[in-house]
Amino acid sequence: MSRYDQLAYTPAVRRVQEEMGSATAAGRRLREPADRAEPLTESEAEFVRGLDGFLFASVGETGWPYIQFRGGPKGFVHVLDEHTLGYLDVRGNRQYITTGNVRADDRVALFFLDHGRQARLKVFGHATAVPAHKDPALAELLDSPRSEGTVEQIVTVRVEAFAWNCRNHITPRFSESELADALAPVRARLALLEEENAALRAELAAARPPADSGRPTH
Repeated sequence: MSRYDQLAYTPAVRRVQEEMGSATAAGRRLREPADRAEPLTESEAEFVRGLDGFLFASVGETGWPYIQFRGGPKGFVHVLDEHTLGYLDVRGNRQYITTGNVRADDRVALFFLDHGRQARLKVFGHATAVPAHKDPALAELLDSPRSEGTVEQIVTVRVEAFAWNCRNHITPRFSESELADALAPVRARLALLEEENAALRAELAAARPPADSGRPTH
């Protein structure tokens, strides 16, 4: 079985799978234990680099989960190696809930979603958040690309496991830049047609006789 299944399929989850009739299919993935962290392949790395945002889930000392959105230019989440993701965290509303949660319990879940391609990747990992000045070399490595704003922390996630989720029910949506690329040929064609239309109007105006050309003179 995958490391992700091993971590996700708790006894309570297995009981629900039994109740819902999916335990047989799930059980086929539980035959061999997977005690080592799963390395990211180039497919996962390329997917992460191609996104401009993701969801970051942590758990507080009260036991309640907390989800935060992190966004930036494509590639702001860097794949440092097959086991490590990293990015520069910039100043936000200064609540620092995620940072506090991670200091108490470093186990986190990341959710990467691409609406355009209707694909999603789930990641379990161990996160750290340290002031950027603590590791200037790593901060420089993560600086381009990065989110706009005042850099406060270096966030790294040591990937423990991951799984691709099914594409069902992902509503296709596209970013402004993706739409710009897709619509560029249409806009170019529209501009050409407008130029041709303007030229034809000018030709018609030049060929039209003056309004008073047929009036008798006195």
